[in-house]
Amino acid sequence: MGASSSDRGKRKQIGSNDGIRVADEIVRRGGHRSPATICEGKEAATSLGCFSDPKKITNGNGRRSGLSKSKHIRDSSTFSPASSLISSAILLLFKMGDESRTYTVDDALATVGFGKFQMLVLAYAGMGWISEAMEMMLLSFVGPALQSAWNLSSHEQSMITSVVFAGMLVGAYSWGVVADKHGRRKGFLITAMVTSVAGMLSALAPNYTCLIILRCLVGIGLGGGPVLSSWFLEFIPAPSRGTWMVVFSAFWTIGTVFEASVAWFVMPTLGWRWLLAFSSLPSSLLLLFYRVVPESPRYLCLKGRTSEALRILEKVAKINGKSLPSGILVSDNEIELNVKSMESEGARLLPQSNKHTDDEKAEVIDHSKSNVSTLTMLFSPELIKPTLLLWVVFFGNAFSYYGLVLLTTELHNGANNCGPNGSRSQGSEEVSYKDVFITSFAEFPGLIISAFTIDRLGRKRSMSTMFFLCCIFLLPLTFQQPQALTTFLLFMARICITTTFTVVYIFAPEIYPTSVRTTGVGVGSSVGRIGGMICPLVAVGLIHGCHQTAAILLFEFIIFSSGVCVMLFPFETSGRELTDSTVPETATTLELHRFLLHCRPPLSPSQSPSPSSVSSSCFAPFLRICSFLKVLAFDLGSTF
Repeated sequence: MGASSSDRGKRKQIGSNDGIRVADEIVRRGGHRSPATICEGKEAATSLGCFSDPKKITNGNGRRSGLSKSKHIRDSSTFSPASSLISSAILLLFKMGDESRTYTVDDALATVGFGKFQMLVLAYAGMGWISEAMEMMLLSFVGPALQSAWNLSSHEQSMITSVVFAGMLVGAYSWGVVADKHGRRKGFLITAMVTSVAGMLSALAPNYTCLIILRCLVGIGLGGGPVLSSWFLEFIPAPSRGTWMVVFSAFWTIGTVFEASVAWFVMPTLGWRWLLAFSSLPSSLLLLFYRVVPESPRYLCLKGRTSEALRILEKVAKINGKSLPSGILVSDNEIELNVKSMESEGARLLPQSNKHTDDEKAEVIDHSKSNVSTLTMLFSPELIKPTLLLWVVFFGNAFSYYGLVLLTTELHNGANNCGPNGSRSQGSEEVSYKDVFITSFAEFPGLIISAFTIDRLGRKRSMSTMFFLCCIFLLPLTFQQPQALTTFLLFMARICITTTFTVVYIFAPEIYPTSVRTTGVGVGSSVGRIGGMICPLVAVGLIHGCHQTAAILLFEFIIFSSGVCVMLFPFETSGRELTDSTVPETATTLELHRFLLHCRPPLSPSQSPSPSSVSSSCFAPFLRICSFLKVLAFDLGSTF
């Protein structure tokens, strides 16, 4: 501590006048680097708690940050609002004068770098990505096999794929909320259990109805994919985040190629049940190593569990052979709240009870989210435009990617069904396995292009360019082409969509603050699953009905629209650090509402309602969407 034990015994109560006098001295001497040097002498420093360690600085009326319970000031009456304000001033000046004494999770990760620990995290998260890729790729093999085995109609065959995406639609949002409220570890533990159990039971399904129900449950489990990607992202230093997220995406490619290889050998001999069983094994591996998986330190900091976050960061530094920065670990949200507390001039410094637990500390740090639903925060003025644009991009990516996977087999089968012979043979099925295997390798060049362009061109330009190139490669397929040319065009289109899908899963978590990151990505991914639900109706239904031109033109429209929406994003995230908090609704939001409704003039600051009262309005998201559509129309006009 900044004072000796003998000095601690001489502490005296400080009244308002003493507090104001020393506060004036603090302002006058604001250039000093150490908080202890800006107090009026050693005794004043002792009385005020002006320590050289922010960990021991009180934060208003006995509310302290990081003090052990025995050292906590138990009598809030000994601290007047003025002296509490001084404590906040000391913390603020300390932050301004000597930033090296506090650091955030981003600072810690930048210091320890990407090392052995991140490689272990990459391997674990990558296994989850392989599992999801295999479960999705098998749909292009199981559907045609079940159509022959159970004599299914084209609609029933499409349902096998659609129910998986319906489950993912539910799971992506649900697991995102679970992960934001209860932690990333709990989120992907439940998803892995659901996926592995339902996947294995699918192989034993006795009839079509049971299979549909079980595949829907698999989809619910697969909806937790964004939780794993967000968890991995929160361990990556900002300077190398883009590159390593591309490497993480390579596990999806490994999963697709591996599934195509397994299907090529298993399906002709063992059948579709064994393919379902083998495909559920990777998700089971996640459960084996769950006990050693750490929680995200960024999430722990946000929840006020700084000591737990520090232990994890110390483990990261030890495994990587590095040291953490000197000072005290704080969250971005905590710094922001301390600054706001200083600006409020003691407005929130109300008498507190004598009990101050870690739960109360978590409530202080999480103040910016209190009484504001996580989903509503996605429609805040800062996030409304990127959220809605991201939904369109996710929808276009999922629709086109999974549509291309299905088109690889369906265009070949459709050519046979709509041709003069109108029949299929064992040889044609062999060609389908080969085509899927070949086009799966298109994801490797897609990943290479992503890694090369994501930081050089940026997220936005990389995605928009590849969306428009995909339209060019698909255009000749509006009419039937020779099999070799069809495979080549699908190969090139798959490269483009793999690139955009890789980049959007890096771009999406960077848009949102930690408080809503997995929810934001999860909801966007859920909207993408709607595209996955619809694409079988186009890629399977229209092709089987000999409407290839209409199917391809619909793909063209959706992909082109996605490229335009990427261009309309209001900012580029390349090189930006992740944030921990977002600004809650204020009087500015209400002014926007009143402007849209042509009501009274804007409110004065004293009339500003609380964030909870504004966000609880059922019309608030609708009004923001209307405002966004006006801005979007203007942006489209200026773009073209």
